[in-house]
Amino acid sequence: MWIKNAWYVACRPEEVQDKPLGRTICGEKMVFYRGKNHVIAAVEDFCPHRGAPLSLGYVQDGNLVCGYHGLVMGCDGKTVDMPAQRVNGFPCNKAFAVVEKYGFIWVWAGEKALADESKLPHLEWADHPEWQYGGGLFHIQCDYRLMIDNLMDLTHETYVHASSIGQKEIDEAPPVTKVNGDHVVTERYMENVTAPPFWKMALRGNNLADDVPVDRWQRCHFYTPSNVHIEVGVAHAGHGGYHATADKKVSSIVVDFITPETETSHWYFWGMARHFQPENAELTEQIRAGQNTIFSEDLDMLEQQQQNLLRHPQRQLLMLNIDAGGVQSRKVIERLCAEENQQTQTTTKFPNIHVI
Repeated sequence: MWIKNAWYVACRPEEVQDKPLGRTICGEKMVFYRGKNHVIAAVEDFCPHRGAPLSLGYVQDGNLVCGYHGLVMGCDGKTVDMPAQRVNGFPCNKAFAVVEKYGFIWVWAGEKALADESKLPHLEWADHPEWQYGGGLFHIQCDYRLMIDNLMDLTHETYVHASSIGQKEIDEAPPVTKVNGDHVVTERYMENVTAPPFWKMALRGNNLADDVPVDRWQRCHFYTPSNVHIEVGVAHAGHGGYHATADKKVSSIVVDFITPETETSHWYFWGMARHFQPENAELTEQIRAGQNTIFSEDLDMLEQQQQNLLRHPQRQLLMLNIDAGGVQSRKVIERLCAEENQQTQTTTKFPNIHVI
């Protein structure tokens, strides 16, 4: 279950340079490549001649050439040429709306005619001199909604990430979940605690003492279709916590773009945008490496969780107060999927009627 008519992060620009990139998103096999003037394009990863993956071909003069028999396809999904063949009657491939922005390549997984660039998320930290971003990509073998559950309930940090960001005070600080339309927020605040190892490293990176009590915050935001951005940080205790001045804290946004692949796999674009020491490249790499270790721990847990759920489909899972963020996020997804399916059924049944 996923929302089709929405923007998803498909890849990073460096993944698509001189060669095409094949990637399955929301059950759709797509191929991304650079057309004329290096503009990004995406079409169905299927050669209309013999069904070979076009991603195994190459780019020539802004067109995609099939690596099997040389069929040449344009960015609009129409066959342009094929050696010794007339191509006027060749069927068109599905083309997808794509946008390159904020350091990512985004794809509209549904109907191209409905794609609206104004619906891309606004990322305040992207291309801003006071912020610095570093991240990576994991291919994870589990339902993308399990990752949303994981990120909207950070109670697991105490156990899964005990050596880096976990601490017992997380368990002792009850989360509060709020829903505003399609936006779900789960907040947790901890006062006068010891900073865990990852945050001690961040304090030192911002030239702040790491051996004094801190106030810590976690504000998890779910945005459709499947993005979770988490405001995190620590401040020297007694200086306002989340609202402390910049010289008393380290604050960041954990950036999570979760792109469904199949019912039991997804692409996880993770990273951290920090609002301190943006020019420090060594700190950026140190934080990125730390996050890589942390998220690798999540990967192992989630993939094994998925296998357990597949083995026991009849088992009912418990829903506790700490699960509220994930539960409410799933409700938003289910509602929007139902609305999208209803719209599709209506326009299919009455194709000549404009539905308002």
